[in-house]
Amino acid sequence: LPEVSLVAILDADKEGFLRTETSLIQTCGRAARNVRGRVIMYADRISDAMDKAITETRRRREIQEAYNKEHGIVPKTVEKSIRDVIEATKAAEEPEEYYHGKSPLELTKKELADYIKLLEKQMKQAAADLQFERAAQLRDRIFEYKVRL
Repeated sequence: LPEVSLVAILDADKEGFLRTETSLIQTCGRAARNVRGRVIMYADRISDAMDKAITETRRRREIQEAYNKEHGIVPKTVEKSIRDVIEATKAAEEPEEYYHGKSPLELTKKELADYIKLLEKQMKQAAADLQFERAAQLRDRIFEYKVRL
């Protein structure tokens, strides 16, 4: 949501999924769209990824503030109606995928196991491509399908 005024990142110093420099910058960017936006990273220490993300965020902020000053721009919070957000979310959702022409509900246990392997491969590729929301959606579907096995 563009209007987020606070982003809190728990265990920000832990290395791994969603704690890389790039993903921390992307997560912090949620608060950048709000004039009063704040980011709080909870951690026991400042990791390399955190340090680089903080440095890069400060660098970008300085560039943006200089540009705004030069062009007489007064920052404003991005505001979207809830309806716009819901419609955008619906448009981004993909229809249920099929495996060999069958819905996951119609698959045999073997077919479902094969389908889960395919989804796991897609999830890893999405994470490698820094498409973290897609990877999380796939992870959730994998979990849902594993329960059925």
